[in-house]
Amino acid sequence: MAPCAEGMTLMMPAHFTAGTRINPLQAGIRFVSAVIGPDLRGGSAGDPPQGANSGWIAVLCLTVATAVLLVVAGHAAGRRGYDVAPPLFWSGVVLLIAPTCLRIAWPTTARGERLFLLFLLAEALFYCKIVYSPTSFSGYDEVLHWISAEDLVTARRLFLSNPLFPIGPTYPALEILTTAIVDLTGLPLFVSGTLLLVILKGTFIGALFLFLESIAGSPRISAIACLAYMGCSTFFLFDSMFSYESLGIVLCVLTFAVEAASKDLVGRPRLKSLGLIALLLASLAVTHHLSAAFAAIYFGALAALEALRRHDPLRIKTSIAVGLAAILAIALPSLWVQARGIPLTGYLGPVIESGFDTLLGKILGAPTPRSEHLGAPDKALYMRLTTLLALLLVALGLATGFFRSLAMAAPSGPRSGWRPIQDILKRRWRDSRLVLLSLLAFGLPVSVAFRLTIAGWEIGNRMGTFVFIAVGLVVAVSIVHFWQGRTPRGWRRIAPAVALAVIVLGGVTSSSISPIHGRYRVSADQESIEPMGIETARWAKEWLGAGNRFTTDRINRLLLAGYGRQDVRVTIVEGIDPARIFESETLGPDEFWALAGSDIDFLLIDLRLTTAPPVLGFYFQPWQGQQGTPLSGAALLKFNDVKGVARIYDNGWIVIYDVRELHENL
Repeated sequence: MAPCAEGMTLMMPAHFTAGTRINPLQAGIRFVSAVIGPDLRGGSAGDPPQGANSGWIAVLCLTVATAVLLVVAGHAAGRRGYDVAPPLFWSGVVLLIAPTCLRIAWPTTARGERLFLLFLLAEALFYCKIVYSPTSFSGYDEVLHWISAEDLVTARRLFLSNPLFPIGPTYPALEILTTAIVDLTGLPLFVSGTLLLVILKGTFIGALFLFLESIAGSPRISAIACLAYMGCSTFFLFDSMFSYESLGIVLCVLTFAVEAASKDLVGRPRLKSLGLIALLLASLAVTHHLSAAFAAIYFGALAALEALRRHDPLRIKTSIAVGLAAILAIALPSLWVQARGIPLTGYLGPVIESGFDTLLGKILGAPTPRSEHLGAPDKALYMRLTTLLALLLVALGLATGFFRSLAMAAPSGPRSGWRPIQDILKRRWRDSRLVLLSLLAFGLPVSVAFRLTIAGWEIGNRMGTFVFIAVGLVVAVSIVHFWQGRTPRGWRRIAPAVALAVIVLGGVTSSSISPIHGRYRVSADQESIEPMGIETARWAKEWLGAGNRFTTDRINRLLLAGYGRQDVRVTIVEGIDPARIFESETLGPDEFWALAGSDIDFLLIDLRLTTAPPVLGFYFQPWQGQQGTPLSGAALLKFNDVKGVARIYDNGWIVIYDVRELHENL
């Protein structure tokens, strides 16, 4: 054994450590091989045969309770604009994450205790998200789905149009489940949606744990992999929203878990498991397009690996079952798209094309598109550094765990050298799921590359949700079989747990611009949804009635549609966007006649848009970037001087104009 650092030894060939003189290049190669190689003899993945420690559980529950109190205090201070808000909030988040990660990653912790603490941590992080806005939905996507759920509650009909989210009503599973809870319990829609999300978050962690345990054969590796998954940028916020991807990822992982658990079944039990998989895939097909696409990719790739694998004749039936699951995963979403006439290509195509074009342009040195000059939203330096450190730790885990996770799939037990990888290259492996997840971990650098561009950020963010399932497994294998080792002592016990805590913390810091509820900011999605805009939308519903045709900026469109139940329009007429009406300081002939010839009833202008540039880079539509300058007050108030336009509402910041007389005078 050769020392690498204090208390750390690496598995080295005997002649390398015997004191003989060797070439420095050879020494370097052997050192790198020992670090990243497939050797699994350095650690034990088994859990000790002991019960859960109730004392530790009680202490950690009390610690988590204290942590969430600090988080609540941070949000309260942020709403009042106090400087103490970030220290309170982040001290609570660190107190929540660090001790729990330490106990979960501790080598001697029992399986049941690990699983309980995973549930505790996941639900506590979800609470930190919910307490941002504890009485109403605050995320932009959340309000879009809330509108669809309200339509279902009031009209009792599916597939009603939503001009702000045309594709949303064609995937109604989330709204169906939520309104079912409303009907069964009588709870308000927000409470029912939140209750559903609590259940989904726990179900996701349980399904992910069981899925990874069934293929890795170790509850310890599975628990650490779940912790590493919490470092995904979508776990804390995006996949905790009242949105169809929150249900889609749960159904996706549930399907994987059922298939992995049934891999050794034969005969009637196997047929029953296929029936359950078909039911889950059918539910997924009507829930979320991207989750269904990932399930199709997973099962398709798994079927391909099963076809490539050299296996004994007794495993043929398993390959056939995987092939049937792949056919269902591909066919069911396609049938749903065809049956409903969903314009999926038109919805996703421009985003994917723009992202790939921008990324390739950066790689090839092409001129930077105008949209890339808008810059990313400002984020605190400590949040950026934490995210970067977490990413570096994940990359280190991937480097030291990739070949080891592949070696776990080798047909024989742990062996020295690269012979397990040679078996894999010869198409000999015992579990195609391990091979597939190890390969899927390569999706992380691709997703990070997309996130470095504005046009491709959304692609990279969505990829992370699914790629981190594989990343978590590889990082966990790295920690158990390399960093902790067979008999972890001293820093080997503490350092990996600290690294996992930083990775989970990085998932929180990378989830949004600012997870602390602060004061209003211009065009910043959930930071722009506040009482003034909500009360204006409610006034419109009470005094003007529902269903009036409004046009306004992006945030107020959302509030008018949700709280005001108005018919909001994203265009004035075909080819004329609201930006052309609102941004110019004079109403030109083209804009005037477009407005007069439209069916718009009311305009809403928000003078707060004149106080700062948009945080996300645009006021009206993402493709209409604002080059760092706010709108002018003269541009927004020009309607005061237009004949046929009447000001009917003014609270000092928000003004509503009635333009119906323009149509009558046309």
